[in-house]
Amino acid sequence: MIERFIEQTRFTSEEDFRKHLHFRIPENFNFAYDVMDVWAEEQPDKLAIIWTNDKGRERMTTFAQLKEQSDQAAAYLQSLGIGHGDMVMLILKRRYEWWLTMLALHKLGAIAIPATHMLTEKDIVYRNNRASVKAIVCVDDEYVTRQIKLALPDSPTVERVVVVSENIEADASLKKTESSAIFSYWQSEWQQAPAFHRPAHVNTNDDTMLMYFTSGTSGEPKMVAHNYLYALGHLTTGAFWHNLGEYSIHLTVADTGWGKAVWGKFYGQWLAGAVVFVFDHEKFTADKILRQIERYRITSFCAPPTIYRFLIREDLSQYDLSSLKYCCTAGEALNAAVYDKFLELTGLRLMEGFGQTETTLTLGTFPWMTPKPGSMGKPNPQYDIDLIKPDGTHCEDGEKGEIVIKASQDGSTTPVGLFKGYYRDEEKTREAWHDGIYHTGDVAWRDEDGYFWFVGRTDDVIKSSGYRIGPFEVESALMTHPAVVECAITGVPDDIRGMVVKATVVLAAQWKQHADDDLVKELQRHVKRVTAPYKYPRIIEFVDELPKTISGKIRRVEIREKDEKGKK
Repeated sequence: MIERFIEQTRFTSEEDFRKHLHFRIPENFNFAYDVMDVWAEEQPDKLAIIWTNDKGRERMTTFAQLKEQSDQAAAYLQSLGIGHGDMVMLILKRRYEWWLTMLALHKLGAIAIPATHMLTEKDIVYRNNRASVKAIVCVDDEYVTRQIKLALPDSPTVERVVVVSENIEADASLKKTESSAIFSYWQSEWQQAPAFHRPAHVNTNDDTMLMYFTSGTSGEPKMVAHNYLYALGHLTTGAFWHNLGEYSIHLTVADTGWGKAVWGKFYGQWLAGAVVFVFDHEKFTADKILRQIERYRITSFCAPPTIYRFLIREDLSQYDLSSLKYCCTAGEALNAAVYDKFLELTGLRLMEGFGQTETTLTLGTFPWMTPKPGSMGKPNPQYDIDLIKPDGTHCEDGEKGEIVIKASQDGSTTPVGLFKGYYRDEEKTREAWHDGIYHTGDVAWRDEDGYFWFVGRTDDVIKSSGYRIGPFEVESALMTHPAVVECAITGVPDDIRGMVVKATVVLAAQWKQHADDDLVKELQRHVKRVTAPYKYPRIIEFVDELPKTISGKIRRVEIREKDEKGKK
């Protein structure tokens, strides 16, 4: 498959990769038709996905079956009025139907907006209105459906909510409690739709295919828009960073609401012809993941460093991990002690990678490279990457600078996989992407061997257990509590989560006498109610005032520096 899209498919060295990775760009490329349906035609009986859950259910689906099911899903969505350019938000956890819906939306030329199941009413209203969401496809989780129902009165563009239940009986039960005509029920309806016929025109390469909301520090979440070539850009993610082939069975630990899902459970893996393995579970435990690797003979595994920190605490001798041949990690810097311990226990090296919601893999440790624990790896030649100082000059080895990608917004030199821009936010797009350069906002340094080492974010986004948390969102939630006058959110290093959220809070005068553990717990509960629970501050410090610049801006860097000094 990959030989259709790149001129050379095997590489033996960094130099070979850098010189000879060249994409063949098809006209009007569509991943669902040009990759998945081609697999179905050429190797119909080849296994495409193994899906199982923590309740013992299991589905093994071939490429031919996946084509049939995604066609049926496309016909169903089409019957509900979904078509080219329509915005559809997916809140489906790790349910099997997420894969069908994603492929179906691609086949219709509609725009998929994956979202986490932890969104609150306020979060959903914001996303519905910012993106003009036309339909929501959601899991039949009580919390999720309640938040959506609460959001609907303030979401005028939403015309349809499709609820995905476990079976037809569950659909019937839901229908009894929800009589609104806006609701549809997947299990009892999707197979009743007429036969699917491919639209005459589905997409151009530059049409928007996929959007993610990403956190920032100075405003509400931004909408990252990707065109149809974004899927093709993940060829290097799957075939070369994950080192996958047609006999691989790959597991990436990621919820479908996050960008890491399409990094590790969708585009690149199927371009390489691998089997995508999905374990749908509510609560992570190391034992459950290890048992899946053992039972299904997983050959390739990817997870954030947090997961590996839990894995190495297990007695791995109690598991048969002999099928496992290759392991990758991304999401935050990897601690060398974790790398060394995992290598000692398994004999496997952890291959790190780095990228953003706005990109595919930009830096990575590829199979022909020797890993340096904690390093992001070297540039993916798909991108022209540099490190620059604040004055725009090039960084020498050892100097810290911002990671930038050289490109142009007229499409002439824009690399495959780089985002189109921030949807409906030209100002933010210009701030990040100007003068032919995309500014990632990530600071790093490069060693004498060309390996990059992560330093931090220029915009203060906190990475905790693989989640990206914008301080502004948490600050906004805290500020709705009457006790809080002002606050600053920063990240504090943590051995398990990489970083945890800290709130530095100035209390209202009448609350200062209550600055105790009970108030800390109350503020934490309050944040969990107002915004997604994973964002809540695990550490809260009460202060009389916050450090600020002359212009009145909060100096989060000063808070971080104080915390670092306090640990020494």
